[in-house]
Amino acid sequence: MKRFIPIIAIALTACSQPNKNEKTNFTKGFIAEGKTATVITTAKDTDLRLTKTGQVEFIKTKQAQETENSVFVNPNNTFQTFIGIGGAITDASAEVFAKLSEEKQKELITAYYGKKGNAYSLIRTSIHSCDFSSGSFTYIEEGDKNLETFSIDHDRQYRLPMIKQAIAKAGGSILFYASPWSPPAFMKDNNNMLQGGKLLPEYYDIWARYYAKFINAYEKEGIPVWGITIQNEPMAVQRWESCIYTAEEERDFLKNHLGPILEQEGLGDKNIVVWDHNRDLITHRANTIFDDPEAAKYAWGTGFHWYETWRGGEPMFDNVQKIQEAYPDKKLLFTEGCNEAFDAAKYQYWPNAERYGRSIINDFNRGTVGWTDWNILLDETGGPNHVGNLCFSPIHADTRTDSLIYTPSYYYLGHFSKYILPGAKRVSTVTSSSFLQSTSFINEDGKMATIVMNSTEKTMSYKLYIGTNIATSIEIPARAIQTIIF
Repeated sequence: MKRFIPIIAIALTACSQPNKNEKTNFTKGFIAEGKTATVITTAKDTDLRLTKTGQVEFIKTKQAQETENSVFVNPNNTFQTFIGIGGAITDASAEVFAKLSEEKQKELITAYYGKKGNAYSLIRTSIHSCDFSSGSFTYIEEGDKNLETFSIDHDRQYRLPMIKQAIAKAGGSILFYASPWSPPAFMKDNNNMLQGGKLLPEYYDIWARYYAKFINAYEKEGIPVWGITIQNEPMAVQRWESCIYTAEEERDFLKNHLGPILEQEGLGDKNIVVWDHNRDLITHRANTIFDDPEAAKYAWGTGFHWYETWRGGEPMFDNVQKIQEAYPDKKLLFTEGCNEAFDAAKYQYWPNAERYGRSIINDFNRGTVGWTDWNILLDETGGPNHVGNLCFSPIHADTRTDSLIYTPSYYYLGHFSKYILPGAKRVSTVTSSSFLQSTSFINEDGKMATIVMNSTEKTMSYKLYIGTNIATSIEIPARAIQTIIF
């Protein structure tokens, strides 16, 4: 996570670059004129939460004016294929979940994975412990160089039951991937799972086999694993589980150890995601790994987080786009983001939700194929977390009263996850005004979902153009997000 405090495998369509055939397949015969669109809205200081707020009709219209707010969608230009939106089921999430009544457990699972809920389509988890565990642990006895004691029994109490319920509610199929926070202490130069340290060279092969054992163990539980990331936040020395890799070290571990060993173990079809850290240094990591053909052949793409703002700057969205432009055959996956510094007085703090909306729109518009929230559930303290790194999740449980608290972030996420389905393609979408942000996807059934966000304090009207001269007029409240389905 950040520096301060911060798949039951789905059948995936290849995420290729746009070409004429893709455009034809997804937009052939797409006609907006005469269509009725449904508008769904969530807005601050109202009771609108993923609420249908009207229907509008697309008609022929005049050219857009400079005095108008316009959103332009061009169905003739499509881009990356979408693989999913979801969040992480950590030990913390699962431990809190276990404290809820059966009724509240069902409500939580339905809220995230049910079709009437947010319809999440991917899950991330940790390989053994992370900061959002009640304590540090591994799947082996300390010092077991042969991995003879490897067992995921620790996960059977809380984590595996919750993951299995989530997958069942999602229809039995979901993209599932995992990330390690640290190797076991004896494999590191600081002999500690916490406080950074490095993987000792003599354990490179053993640690690579550890990933394979994790994948095989989870798949024996009926949870096919789509892929893994090499290391969570490999440039951050954290007071929790962490491990440092330079770009060259990660490249060589992938090229000479992890990639070949997964192939030897019959797991060469698993997707390996590099980096898994912030947008700030992402280009250097991608350059180092992808410019080496022997390393690049094992890498599916690049994972990234949003915590580069810890230094006080703005999110580095353009860095994501630069990688997409430089390595168009490698995919981009947002692997973690949450709002830091938990404060129960800020459950309904609207900027937390707008951070999600801004990031998802900008990341998708720069080529990202999937987006993963951090913990899907935490308790009334923002934990549990064994080093006190307490944070927000979209839904919190008050375990004292057996109640669920839905934050605005939950609804902002739903504006994307409910209406963009795996296999959808992003459609060219731009706005005429910085007041509005927008992205669009067309699903395989031909239905378009355009998301528009207004972060200003003013209600605004805008025209949504499809093509050049077909449009409809829509009003969006202040501090609101809308999904338009047509």
